[in-house]
Amino acid sequence: MRLREKGEVKIKTPEKITIIAEIGENHHGNWDIAAKMIEVAARNGADIVKFQSYLPENFARDDPEYEWFKQVAVPDEKHFEFKALAEKSGVEFTSSPFTPERARFLCARVKCRSMKIASSVMRNYELLEEVNAHADTVKTVYMSSGMATMDEIADALEHLRRIERVIILHCVSQYPAKACQLNLRCIPALQKEFPGHVIGYSDHLPGLTACLVAVALGATVLEKHFTFSRHLPGTDHAGSMLPEELARLRREAEEAAQMLGSGQKAPTAEELKIRDFVRSRFKNI
Repeated sequence: MRLREKGEVKIKTPEKITIIAEIGENHHGNWDIAAKMIEVAARNGADIVKFQSYLPENFARDDPEYEWFKQVAVPDEKHFEFKALAEKSGVEFTSSPFTPERARFLCARVKCRSMKIASSVMRNYELLEEVNAHADTVKTVYMSSGMATMDEIADALEHLRRIERVIILHCVSQYPAKACQLNLRCIPALQKEFPGHVIGYSDHLPGLTACLVAVALGATVLEKHFTFSRHLPGTDHAGSMLPEELARLRREAEEAAQMLGSGQKAPTAEELKIRDFVRSRFKNI
């Protein structure tokens, strides 16, 4: 018997919502704070903690932010420490490489099982091919799509063809972003364009509203910067979530996913129990 003939809605199990807490540069080069951020993010509902991997020599000395990048560049040994701490805390460790050498380091030495491709390097095909060459280790790639066209996303996917799961994250590369820039309707558009891929959302808007709207539109992976204070210097803090907001995002994103249901218009089992009474209680006089 078909579900429609049976006359009730089958409750759909909500999609698992994966939350990536992007620590990025918000540790300011203080490795004790970085370690604490891993533990606090894990306690407040993160599934993954994410860093950024580059070397000071990857930047020109006359880069206006050279001294900043030198300060926050995560040393090699800290990658291993943070990965071990993340696993001990019950979350996954990952990072965004910004050069092929850093991709090779994360894949071959740190042995990350997932990798984040930042919007700024989505067109760095040498870097993508380096990750692709380590498909025996890297099983999942989260690829942000800020500044990209559909054709550019398709090109990048070709360079990650051996990776088991490439999750495309809709993203707007503004820090912080404005509500009018988000274009969240790209989420169902990406689902239609790339039906074989999970679609998520990387958020730079202050607050949690955009993440919840993204879930309503079908995103099952959420990435958002994580901080202990939005009053610290740096471009990422303004759009970051605090620990209590991360905990709230975990609760409300799961609730939003549950609200979506099956999409079939039919009575629930509970409605069927009361339907006859509700429909007959008022008499035409």
